[in-house]
Amino acid sequence: MSNPFNLGVIEEFRANGGRVGGPFEGVPLLLLTTVGARTGKERTTPLVALPDGDRLVVFASNGGAPTAPAWFHNLMKNPEATVEFGAERHRAKATLVDESEHDALWERQIARDPDFAGFRSRTTRTIPVVALTRTS
Repeated sequence: MSNPFNLGVIEEFRANGGRVGGPFEGVPLLLLTTVGARTGKERTTPLVALPDGDRLVVFASNGGAPTAPAWFHNLMKNPEATVEFGAERHRAKATLVDESEHDALWERQIARDPDFAGFRSRTTRTIPVVALTRTS
């Protein structure tokens, strides 16, 4: 179940062609709709996105919490998802980014949004990086 803050972000995103104000003004966001690993129900989550060629990269930071977010667990069970980015909506396949690219993508994201450095420092786990590649 999405929290009220996320529901507001989702509503604003959809009403404004992918643009959101407030703390997300000018930040590339996407809406990721996954299928719940336990429930089988669709769940939509707003995420900061790092465009990377023909894919969008997201970070399972969960704000630096000791556990990964629910959307990550959902994708590991079922890697097929729906992505909304800007005014576009498409199906995508999620893949875990391998070690060879992991740190470079993190450094690019920290350069764009220094808050992401804090997420890494708050946890001992390696935060997964997920690439979303269009399938349709």
